[in-house]
Amino acid sequence: MKRSVAIDGPSGSGKSTIARLTAKKYGFIYVDTGAIYRSVGLFVKMSGAGSKDSKAVEKLLPEIKIDIRYDADGVQHMILNGEDVSERIRTPEVSIYASDVSAMPHVRAFLLDMQRELARRYDVVMDGRDIGTVVLPDASVKIFLTASPEARAKRRHLELKAKGLDVSFEEVLSDMEYRDRNDSSREIAPLKPAADSVFIDTTNLTLEESTEAVSKVISEKLGL
Repeated sequence: MKRSVAIDGPSGSGKSTIARLTAKKYGFIYVDTGAIYRSVGLFVKMSGAGSKDSKAVEKLLPEIKIDIRYDADGVQHMILNGEDVSERIRTPEVSIYASDVSAMPHVRAFLLDMQRELARRYDVVMDGRDIGTVVLPDASVKIFLTASPEARAKRRHLELKAKGLDVSFEEVLSDMEYRDRNDSSREIAPLKPAADSVFIDTTNLTLEESTEAVSKVISEKLGL
């Protein structure tokens, strides 16, 4: 039986980096579900449809083909209709598109099987917003990462600047707060911890400390 680790939490809480590092440590496959939704959001944006135009987005879904590839270091690359869009999906504008389309039931249904199939085939560390509650409700380990909005925005701002993107801290914080409201209030699969999740607040933790805290929970739960 395959083992699965579900790591949920708001944008910028460190989910992706920590999930990638822990997956590499245990030899699991890392699945960044947020990147999958971002790829859909990017396609919708490129098509010219509005991020909240549910009918237009539904009509676009048959045109979307998403593949996930991993390099030698286990880094996930998103392939949208044959093009590697791993960098293009990380802008604040695409973040908003991703948040808006992820609230649409037909988008979530479109991507649900893709995510579950990965967990059926591999030992996975999967991060997102509803992994432990909806995507993998029977996950072997469930962790909910959180941090203050300011701490999360600071991390994301530094990350974007390191990639050469010219965005202000205020813009990133505003985007973060928008996504928090959107993700927590949507009717379908809102951002919330599973009842059996282990909470880890990373506000005052370094990346190393946060990763160690997550690894400790995984090791204890899986006997690794």
